[in-house]
Amino acid sequence: MHNKMSIYRGGIGQWAWILHRITGVAVLGFLFTHILDTALIMVGPEWYNKIIQLYRMPIFGIMEIGLFAAVLYHAINGVRIILIDFWPASTIYHKQIFIAEMVLFFIVFLPVAWIMLGHALQGVHG
Repeated sequence: MHNKMSIYRGGIGQWAWILHRITGVAVLGFLFTHILDTALIMVGPEWYNKIIQLYRMPIFGIMEIGLFAAVLYHAINGVRIILIDFWPASTIYHKQIFIAEMVLFFIVFLPVAWIMLGHALQGVHG
């Protein structure tokens, strides 16, 4: 007897779920890194200052834009999840809600990312 497993083949719900998990792990990774680099002050101020100088490099400013995108998406998608959890009838509109979420994401993200990019390239971030 051949046992076939059905594989979910995409769709908005799957992509929203995957992006929510990826952004959650990314933010968690940042938090762990931030705790570790802040803890370097206990080793000595020179170590802490070296790390802070490293963070002033433009690549870290660009990475901050990614962090902002992850936090923003995770937050807005979290609101979508809460909406669907507390209003089950809204599941029939889940595609429209996701589209509205993404429109809101880009309305907020694009201007802020543009400002952050300018600061990162000038070395003014952080």
